[in-house]
Amino acid sequence: MLTYNSQLKKLALPEYGRNIQQMVDYCCTIEDREERNKCAHSIINTMSNLFPQLKQETDYQHKLWDHLAIMSDFTLDIDYPYEPIKPENLNTKPVPIEYKLEGIKMRHYGKIVDQMIQSACDYPDGEEKEALVMLIANHMKKLISQISNEDVDDSKIFKDLEFFSKGQIKIDPATHSLHQFKVAPAQQATSKKKKKK
Repeated sequence: MLTYNSQLKKLALPEYGRNIQQMVDYCCTIEDREERNKCAHSIINTMSNLFPQLKQETDYQHKLWDHLAIMSDFTLDIDYPYEPIKPENLNTKPVPIEYKLEGIKMRHYGKIVDQMIQSACDYPDGEEKEALVMLIANHMKKLISQISNEDVDDSKIFKDLEFFSKGQIKIDPATHSLHQFKVAPAQQATSKKKKKK
């Protein structure tokens, strides 16, 4: 009768396969410590040959020895070249990162546009301020064009700009106009193969 893998012991690290797991199980049964150490080093060499692309990582060897400890269910008594991972540290959760949550008035513009408008409000009056305001308005229109398939009306952008600036920046749609943005159509892959001459 055939024995299926589903009937065998579950592998601790399936990426190494059942043969490596059997080698680790055999290593645990060796009574002589020196022979056990030699066997462990042979297993590590075999494991490293399975994933040669990972040898570029700085702590690659340390990971392999940790994996050996895990596969032996932390029972392999050998002279580890590194401090092996402890069972209690195996499932530790990362420390949550605290994000500074700030209210974003209109999410499609983002927080940076809001900050740019506040900087424009503090800018001294003149041609440079007008040019800066128009750059911000065009950028806002571009952002909306990326999420909307419909044409964006300039007056809508000017109203949003007035809202963000709390009435400090007012642009007359009759005398000012913004760039027209069009979303480039996605390039379709051609399935036709060129005929050989």
